[in-house]
Parts: sequence; C-alpha cells; structure tokens
Amino acid sequence: MWVVLAMLSAVCLGFYDVMKKLSVDRNNVLGVLFLNTLFGTLFMLPIIISGIINGNYGLGNTVEGHGAILIKSGIVLSSWLLGYASIKHLPLTISGPVNASRPVIVLVGALLIFGERLNGWQWAGVLLGFLSLYFISRVGGKEGISIKSNKWIWMAIGATMTGAVSALYDKYLLSRYEPLEVQAWYSLYQMVIMSVTIWIMLRGKRGNTPLQWRWTIPLISLFLTIADIAYFYSLSLDGSMIAVVSMIRRGSVIVSFFYGVVALHEKNIKLKLLDLTLLFVGLTFLVIGSL
Repeated sequence: MWVVLAMLSAVCLGFYDVMKKLSVDRNNVLGVLFLNTLFGTLFMLPIIISGIINGNYGLGNTVEGHGAILIKSGIVLSSWLLGYASIKHLPLTISGPVNASRPVIVLVGALLIFGERLNGWQWAGVLLGFLSLYFISRVGGKEGISIKSNKWIWMAIGATMTGAVSALYDKYLLSRYEPLEVQAWYSLYQMVIMSVTIWIMLRGKRGNTPLQWRWTIPLISLFLTIADIAYFYSLSLDGSMIAVVSMIRRGSVIVSFFYGVVALHEKNIKLKLLDLTLLFVGLTFLVIGSL
C-alpha cells in the first residue's frame, strides 16, 4: 500500500512542477511562493481548527513537537526558494531530472541514519538513478548550462539537497506524530516564515518583477497538498522505506518532462528521453523490489 501511495504522490508532484513553471514564468517568484504557502495553509486549516476545538493544540501539545515542525518548515521553505528560482530559468526537461537525483542523497542518509537495507532489484534501480544523473549533466552542457558557472543549476542542486534533508527528517517526524497533523502545522509555520521573509527581502526595494495573478497558482498548492498527504501516509505505514519512497516520488519528472516536450518545445529531446527512460526503468525496479 505504501508503494501505491508513493506513486500517487509522484503523479501529483509532476502536475505540481508544471503549475510552478506556468506560475513563475515572467512573474514574481517570492509572491508566487507566498501565495502557495497561503493556499496550502488554507487547505489544511480545518485540521488545526478542529483539533483546537477539541482541546488538542497539536503535536503532543508540547513545545518540543512544535519546535520540530518549525525546523521542518524552515528546511522545506529553503528548498522551495531555491527550487522556484531555478525552475523559472531552467528548462523543465533539465530542472526535473536534476530534482530526480534527490533519492541518491536520501539513500545515503537512509543507510547511515535508519539502517535501511536494499535488495537486488532496489540496488539496480538506484544505480540506474546515478546513471540518469550523469546523462542529464551531459545534456545540460549541450544547451550551454554549465554546472560550473550556471547559478540556476546550483540553485536546483541546493533545492535537491535541502529536499533530501527534509525527506530524511520526515521519517523521524512521522514515527512520532500523525501525518495530517504534521502537514497542517508545517503548512501554517511555513506561511508565517514566508511572510516574514518577504517583508525582510522586499522592504525598501523597487523595480521587482510585479506579481501577476494566475489560476495556476492555487493549483500549485492543491497538487502539492494531495501529494504530501499521500507521501506522509506512505511513510507512516509499517515497512515503508524512505529511500524507496523518495525514489518513486521522483517519477514525477515523467509528467513535467512530457509537458516540456509537448507544450514548451524544449531541445535535445532524444538525449533527454534516454535519460528519462533510464530513470523510469530504475523506478520500475524499485517498485518490483518493494512488492
């Protein structure tokens, strides 16, 4: 069951990436991100309100619990700030596969921290993930996107690194708190942190790209909320493995990749399709090894 939930999360994340690309294109990144945190909080607010009405202030009614979620919110927001900026300036067929390398980092952390062990099918899937990352770096060079000098690539890598840290931290949180409770409170704290961040970064500045309302903006939050609900419940189930769940979720790149090909007419499709095929085969091996 946890594998099915991880696959559902992956599909929703693919549409989430597409909505992000449509929302930040020639738009104010910070403004779009703030609206995303706002809508995400509104979607989850009924859970917080119902808990408070019943005398439950969440996360064990402890300062420790809320402090742990506050840390989670800061990690995720850092990843989002870097990710939103990079996806605005990079092709989807580049930014998607870079983000898909996240499970490599999660795997190392899962082996070292949680003592998880992979079987032969799962190791084969992970090795294909490494090969996929190598190919996408070569394709990026053909499009003039150098890993040495392109700051947007580095932002994408930074988003991937912080996202991996968040994934490992999720396994710890979900062993102690309810999935919906974690999601609801971290969404609220994210909005608060983002509000303060925008106030600090935009105070006194002029000439910023104006924020344009687009109906794709609330869809970012909608797809992300569904993806996170499926993801958190997947990790909360007995036998779930964070390294495998993270790898399956990177299958979201399939959705964003084909949008980049069909709608945005991006370049070097054959090479990128080879990279995507390697990733897809690797994901299939991981699913087979988890059944």
